[in-house]
Amino acid sequence: MSRLPLEGIRVVEMTVVMSAPYGTMILADMGAEVIRLESTQFFPSTTRGNLARPDKSVLPSMGVMARAYPDLDPGERPWNRVAHYTCVAHNKLGMTVDLDHPEGPDIARDLIRVSDLFIENQPGVPDKFGLDYESLRKVNPSVIMVSISGMGATGPYRTLRGFGSHFEDILGHAWLRGYPEDHPSSNTASVSADSAAGAALVWLSLSALHHRDRTGQGQWMDMSMAENYIHHLGSAFLDHSMNGREQRTLGNRHPFMAPHGCYPCLGEDAWVSIAVGSDEQWLSMRAALGDPQWARDRRFADGFRRQRCQDELDEGITKWTRQRTALEAQDALQEAGVPAGAVMNSAEILRDRHLRERGFFHTITHPEAGTHDYPFGFWRMSETPFELRQTAPLLGEHNEYVYKELLGTTDERYRRLEEEGHIGMDYAPHIR
Repeated sequence: MSRLPLEGIRVVEMTVVMSAPYGTMILADMGAEVIRLESTQFFPSTTRGNLARPDKSVLPSMGVMARAYPDLDPGERPWNRVAHYTCVAHNKLGMTVDLDHPEGPDIARDLIRVSDLFIENQPGVPDKFGLDYESLRKVNPSVIMVSISGMGATGPYRTLRGFGSHFEDILGHAWLRGYPEDHPSSNTASVSADSAAGAALVWLSLSALHHRDRTGQGQWMDMSMAENYIHHLGSAFLDHSMNGREQRTLGNRHPFMAPHGCYPCLGEDAWVSIAVGSDEQWLSMRAALGDPQWARDRRFADGFRRQRCQDELDEGITKWTRQRTALEAQDALQEAGVPAGAVMNSAEILRDRHLRERGFFHTITHPEAGTHDYPFGFWRMSETPFELRQTAPLLGEHNEYVYKELLGTTDERYRRLEEEGHIGMDYAPHIR
């Protein structure tokens, strides 16, 4: 097999939760040697689970992140079994070091000295341990450092802390989704900003590597999750800038498409989404529906009129969709040239005929989490296809490789570092 695109690139990540771990997963899948730098003395919540040692009895009543252990059983080492972590950490390596210990920051710097990228998303934490860019470039002038934060490293909001959903709300996403009759507080949490930041991290890293190859220079990249995600909502800001209008949520409707919505289908909680963007598509939809008398009404003759009569339009469409399963409705409309898609839950997606035929889900056997189907691969490369080289690493699984092979640590010093709590595969007993 041909070499993977990023083979030979080493990445050190000190990352938590979703945004950066998602991006470094893609780098690892592309062949980079990604090493997770963690500590047995500190548990980053929502990264390897919500708690290091959760009470099994309360898991069924908790949210999906807390419940995501195989068979709702945290096991002896829950931090190695939680679904969120095992999903975004495959193809990575794992090592541990206690940065609060005097020797810890030196160990981290020594590792970054022999690496290409250092990626973090814990604002202020690298600075606390002398792992800021100005300090790191002294030991590795060509190092590339990527910092992801909610609002960026400068400006009056630079110290704001939170998750991606908080920063989406700060930049206005909550006002643009949900239903018109609801208050933004009724919206469920969204993680779109996290995934968007992770994807942007990949292109940032590739751009910086290309720049370094041409110039020999490393650099520091300061990414704001909010600023990165604003581009996904750009039309709302331009509408106000150009027209003075302040957008609010439209629910499932659209500024100019009609019909545009989510319609109930045959079965329990089954739905199909439909988006008609032109009069030609409306005529095609009429034909797919059997060209019923109600659809010929002059009120629906063109897009402008359909916009004014959407309630009546939806009523007629619903009579048709309720007689079909979501996939039947999707297929009939798609065959007629009308954009439509069944609304699937996670179980249906896992069984989906299209994803299965393309081999999107891979069956992976993890030494502590067991055998399950995982999302794997983001695109298809004819010469350098993705491959599973390593399951999500156990805490400290690759300590010997990192310390002895990369850093040249002697056996005597390695044993001492174990005794001092740098090296280990279990969180310290006081970590709950």
